[in-house]
Amino acid sequence: MTVGTIPFNRPSLRGNELSYIQDAVARGHLSGDGYYTKRCHTLLGELHGGSRVFLTTSCTHALEMAALLLEVKPGDEVIVPSFTFVSTVNAFVLRGARPVFVDIRPDTFNMDESQVVSRLTPRTRAIVPVHYAGVACEMDSILEIAGSREIPVVEDNAHGLFGAYRGKPLGTLGALSTLSFHETKNVSCGEGGALVVNDPRYVERAEILREKGTDRSRFFRGEVDRYTWADIGSSYLPSDLLAAFLLAQLEERESSQARRREIWTRYVRELGPWANSRGIGLPVAPADCSQPWHLFHLLFPSLEVRQAAIAHLKERGVHAVFHYLPLHLSPMGLRFGSRPGDCPVTESVSDRILRLPLYTDLSVDDQSRVLDAMLAFG
Repeated sequence: MTVGTIPFNRPSLRGNELSYIQDAVARGHLSGDGYYTKRCHTLLGELHGGSRVFLTTSCTHALEMAALLLEVKPGDEVIVPSFTFVSTVNAFVLRGARPVFVDIRPDTFNMDESQVVSRLTPRTRAIVPVHYAGVACEMDSILEIAGSREIPVVEDNAHGLFGAYRGKPLGTLGALSTLSFHETKNVSCGEGGALVVNDPRYVERAEILREKGTDRSRFFRGEVDRYTWADIGSSYLPSDLLAAFLLAQLEERESSQARRREIWTRYVRELGPWANSRGIGLPVAPADCSQPWHLFHLLFPSLEVRQAAIAHLKERGVHAVFHYLPLHLSPMGLRFGSRPGDCPVTESVSDRILRLPLYTDLSVDDQSRVLDAMLAFG
C-alpha cells in the first residue's frame, strides 16, 4: 500500500484503552476472567437483555463452543448460508457435521428464509443465520421453521452488535449467538469474540466448556472445594488485557456508532444518484431492521466492472475490497457435494460486490477523497 493510501479499515483508540490496560497490569491478573472481563460480561449482558455472555478469544471459538453445546456429531447437518466467512461452517465441520448451503436474498445478502424448509432433513441439527453487514435476517420466519421442528438456531452476529430486528437486539433471538471483536468490527480488541447464551439450559455447561472442560469457575466462586475435569472443552478465555481494551471501546459505543452512521449516510447521499444512473446497487436495510452501520458496499453490474473499480480506486489511493467467495464452490465445499449453480445469487453477488472504507476514525476529508475517486469512475 502506497504512502497516503486510505485503508479499507483502521483500528482506533476511543479513550481509556491504554489506561485500562495499565490498570489491568497493576491489578496483577492478566489471564482470563479478571476484573475487566467481568465488566465486559456485565455490559454485554445488559446489551443483550440479560442473557449470559462469555468472552472468547474469537468469534470462531464462540461458534466452536456453540457446536459443542449442541453436541453436534458426525452425520449431523447444519443449515448455513454459502455467503459467509469460513468460521461459520468450520465450527460445525470440526465436530463431523455436513454443511447444507442455502442461497442468499438478492436485497440484504442474508440467508434466503424461503429456501430453508427444502434443505431440512431428519439429520438437521442447527440453523445458523448470518446477519450480513449487521442487517437482520428474516428471523420470524427462520425461528418459526426451527421451532416447529425443535431445531436450535445459532445467530452468527459477527457483524451485528448494536443492530436490532423488530425492536429486539440481534444476538438475542436464537438459543445461542456469537459476536466478533476483530479489528475490523465496530468495537474491537484486535482479536476476540463472545458467546451469548439466551437459552438458560446451556449456561452451566458453557462455563465448563470454556474453562478447558473443568468446573474451575465454580471453585473460584467457592461453590466446590476443588475443581476437576468435568466435560470436553478447550481454552477459550481471552486475556484480561484484551478485555480491558474492549471495555474502553464498548464504553464509547454511542460516539463510535454516531460517527459510523454519519459516514454510511454520507456514502448513500452522495453516491446515490451516480449509482442509480449506472445500475449499481446500494445497501438495503428493511424498515424493521435497525442496522449498526458496520460496512458499506456497492453491487456492480459485473465482475469486470467491479474489478475495474477496485483498480481505479487503487490508482487514486483508496483501498476498496470485495468480500466472501462462495463457500459451496470452495475446495472444501465441493468435497461436501456442492456444485456450481447451487447458490446462484451468492455466486453473482460474490463476483460483483465491493466494500468502501468505513471505520470510526475515517475523517471527513478522507471520505471526500474516497467519494471523489468513486464518482470519477465510469
